[in-house]
This record gives sequence, structure tokens and C-alpha cells, in this order.
Amino acid sequence: MPSAGEIRAQVARELERRQRLAVPALAGGVLYLLGTIILASTSKGAPTVGLLQGLKPAVSGVANPAVSPRAAEVKYISHHAFGLIAGSIVTAIGLAALTLVLLFLLDATRFRRPETWAAARPLLLLGGTLLAVVTILHQVVTAVETHKFAVGQLHDTHAVEQALTKATPIVIAGTLGLVSWLALAAGMIATMLNALRVGLLPRWVGFLGMFSAILIFLPLGGALLEVIPAFWMVAVGILLAGKWSSGDPPAWAAGEARPWPTAAERRGAAQRGRDGSGKEAAADAVPAGPTKAERRAAEAEARAGSRDEAVPEPTPATGSATARRRRRKRGGRA
Repeated sequence: MPSAGEIRAQVARELERRQRLAVPALAGGVLYLLGTIILASTSKGAPTVGLLQGLKPAVSGVANPAVSPRAAEVKYISHHAFGLIAGSIVTAIGLAALTLVLLFLLDATRFRRPETWAAARPLLLLGGTLLAVVTILHQVVTAVETHKFAVGQLHDTHAVEQALTKATPIVIAGTLGLVSWLALAAGMIATMLNALRVGLLPRWVGFLGMFSAILIFLPLGGALLEVIPAFWMVAVGILLAGKWSSGDPPAWAAGEARPWPTAAERRGAAQRGRDGSGKEAAADAVPAGPTKAERRAAEAEARAGSRDEAVPEPTPATGSATARRRRRKRGGRA
């Protein structure tokens, strides 16, 4: 366990680094989204080949036409290489900023939780750096190969496949891109999980970061879903700047793990709060009145008492007067 002095020094260093990284995180999110928009808008005008167009040469009896139906697509990519490379550069800058932010979060997490996966740091460093480089490299080699196709004499299906997918530089760039993304995704997910465990990130920010690790590489929804990683970086930038609406999570100032309560713990706390308020209310409440059975018994006693009062016991004076009247009646008969 670190001493109190070590914790204070760590919190001070983190505060300084947060101030330096807040702007790059915000700018990185904006640049990542901007690069994605540039790439999507540039590629949007590329001619596409439908199923019927692709099968037309085969239906006509030509197995390998001299001009492939996709030749126009390759020429379009060659003619718009500058826009594609520019978009990849802007995206790569955003990925570099993402890597710096993730490394900082991992360092802060490991100080509070030393058992955090040690391989996460090299995965983030290697995966993030390599992915940023490969993002540019892939567009550069694609531009070179499509330019060869555009100025060459062969425009058949084999030449199209070479220019788009099968050229050796493109295969190497694609393989490196896949490996770098897997490394970055694994390191990013591990960082998010452990940052949630120590309480450095709000829950929804941590889960959104895990989802962003997948969206950075996989084209699941085009430019639309790429908004999510950009939004996540902006949210983390706001947190690092100390401008979070509900304030910093307690783990930042404490310099130690302050895990968020689980769902079961939250339910237990809510139940304890309800029980406590119920007891206080019962103590302060006015005593309840008699029950229904008690009211019936009281009414029965009241009716019995009224009957006894209606027939009073004879007094001695009343008894003597009655005896005299009876003696007078007997004397009259005689």
C-alpha cells in the first residue's frame, strides 16, 4: 500500500497531466470525427458495381473481360487519392491522442489497483501507435497501386484485384492494421474495465469506451457509428479538464480505489433507507385508535349499562308503600 505522501504526490502528478491532456483529448475526438467524415464523403462518390453489372460479362460468355466492371471504381480512388490520404492523416492524429489518453488512464488505474493486467500498457502503446501509422500507410499504398492501374494497359479483373486487395503492400498494410487494432482493442477494454473497478470513470463512460474500442476498426455503421468514439474522447476530455457536471469521481482526489456500488449494493442501501424512514415515521406518528373489535365491545358495555339505569332497584320507602296498598286491598275484601 502506498504511503500518504506517495498518494499526495501521485494525485498532484495526475492533476498536472490531466491539465495537459484535456485539450488533446477534446481535439482528438473532433479530429477523429473530421477524418472519418472526410474519408466517407470522398468515398461516397465512387461508382459501385451491382450484382447484375458484375455478372453481365459472365452472362455474355466472357470469363475475364478486358475491362472489368470495377475499373471505374479503381480510377475514381486513384483520382481522389489526395482527399483519402488527407482524411487518413487527420484520423491518425485522433488515434494518437486516443493512445495518450488511454496510457494516462491506465497509469492512474494501476496506481490504485496494482493487479491490473500488466500487458495492457504494451498493447496500448504498440496497438495505438501502429494503427495510427497503418491508417496512413494503407491509403498511401492504395493510392500507389490504383495509380498504376489507372496509367497501365491492363484493366481486367485480375488487375482490379491487384490494385484493391491483392497487391503485396496492400496485404501487408491490411494485416498490420488488423493486428494493431486487436492489440489496441484488448488494451482499451482492459483499461476501461479496471478504471471502472477503481472508480475513475463514470459507468456509462467506461462502457461507451469498450464499445468504442470495437467501432474504431470495424465498419459496422460507417461514419454514423464513428461518432461514438469521437464523443467518448470529448467526454473524457471534459472529465480530465475537471468540468464534469457532477464533479470528479472520488477516486481521483482520494488517490485510491473508490469502486462504484454494485446493483445489489444500491438496492440494499435503498432498502435500508426505506426501513429507517419507516421506523422514524412510526416513532413520530400519533397512536392509532381502537380496533373494530374493541369498538364493538365498548358499544355492548354501553348498552348494558343503559338498561341497568332504566330499571332502578326499589328503595325501602317504595317497598313499604307497596305493602300498605296490599293490606288495604285484603281488608276491603273481608
